Amino acid sequence: MLGPAMTMMGDPMTVLPADGVHFEITVPVLVIGAGACGLTAALGASEHGAEALVIERDAKPAGSTALSTGLIPAAGTSLQRALQIADDADLFFQDIMAKAKQQTDARIARAVAAASAPTIEWLMQDHGVALRLVEGFLYPGHSRLRMHGTPGRTGAELSAALLAAAAGRGIDILTGAHATHLFANGAGRVKGVRVVRPDGAIESIGCGALVLACNGFGGNPAMVGRYIPEMAEALYFGHVGNQGDAVAWGLALGAAVADMGAYQGHGALAHPHGVPIMWGVLTEGGFQVNRRGERFANEVRGYSEQALDVVRQPDHVAWDIYDARCELAARGFTDYQNALAMGAVKPAESVADLAAATCLPEGALARTMAAVDTFKAGAADDPFGRPFQGVPPLAPPYRAVRVTGALFHTQGGLVVDTAARVLRQDGTPLPNLFAGGGAARGLSGPSRWGYLSGNGLLAATVLGRIAGASAAALVR
Repeated sequence: MLGPAMTMMGDPMTVLPADGVHFEITVPVLVIGAGACGLTAALGASEHGAEALVIERDAKPAGSTALSTGLIPAAGTSLQRALQIADDADLFFQDIMAKAKQQTDARIARAVAAASAPTIEWLMQDHGVALRLVEGFLYPGHSRLRMHGTPGRTGAELSAALLAAAAGRGIDILTGAHATHLFANGAGRVKGVRVVRPDGAIESIGCGALVLACNGFGGNPAMVGRYIPEMAEALYFGHVGNQGDAVAWGLALGAAVADMGAYQGHGALAHPHGVPIMWGVLTEGGFQVNRRGERFANEVRGYSEQALDVVRQPDHVAWDIYDARCELAARGFTDYQNALAMGAVKPAESVADLAAATCLPEGALARTMAAVDTFKAGAADDPFGRPFQGVPPLAPPYRAVRVTGALFHTQGGLVVDTAARVLRQDGTPLPNLFAGGGAARGLSGPSRWGYLSGNGLLAATVLGRIAGASAAALVR
């Protein structure tokens, strides 16, 4: 049975009856969204013998992937072995579950962890994506170095590599094609998609299977206010096209959704420059203060949970305080180089200079820095529970960046199984609908604290590849 949205014919996010619809073209596998999830899905379908067409609302594929740092965590890769890093899927699975406080789907988490290294090898060996292991520091929640990224460590670079891989396999990407409606029969089988072009022209594209790779709902203020009210006033640093279409279509077809209050936030988006500041400057010994020059949280729990803490500070801003040593790892990231070029990073040779550069009260800032030194020396415990012991004290030259907390992308979505099939509320799969990335329920559990660094692109690439292969198997 189709959901009640089937009757809402004028609503732009509905499912319409397929009876009598003429499709200009019909393809075996249709993919909505040309980000990392959509492109890996198309590659997966193509490799398993099914022609795939990707439709993308923008004139140039970019999306959330291009806005990210492009880092994909994986366990047991050849890049790790080359550096003698002992890691495996079981340890990765344990890290995922621990960060989510055991409140995510263990079957999906285990399957994704197991497929993470094969996906990295597949991207490198089969599709020429140049990936390297990020060294220098551990991302929060990871017990091993397992972040894999392109040389410049940007999502735009990863997007370009995936687009080149798709072109190499002859996969067509239809840009400027905004999917507004699905067409389905009474059993919930999707027959095709209505697409609106920039000039207002309407096309109908038929399909044997559909992969939803159109991310989450971070760009839809009404949905954010409903599902994630704590971030309703936060800056959204994501793609405006993330309007929750996949969730709306899925609900109309009777699909289950879960963890709708989960999201990836970021507690250090340079403000007003709009550049993410690598968390390593904090995990290596830096800290955050508010406009009163006071710390307000344990900065190394993770950048997602820190986002809300920063948003709750006066004027929704804070300052990252660190030194040249902490900065070393960040300098390898294009985003950080951009922050330097834009003047977001304020240098200082003394605490007085630091206070002047940041307009923070010098006395309060000096007291905070002295307290942190005490924690690092082991002479006192941090009241926020941060383990400072063994971390060197900050030393001139200092660095400071004004930051805000931001919503990067939502983590709640359609419930899928290990084949990336979208499931109904009774646990049975819809006939030919698949989802991955931000369209699917993530691995973070019900809230912000469960986001393990890199979970977004992990779900995008691994579930995307699985969804494409599963769709190909269905249509064959």
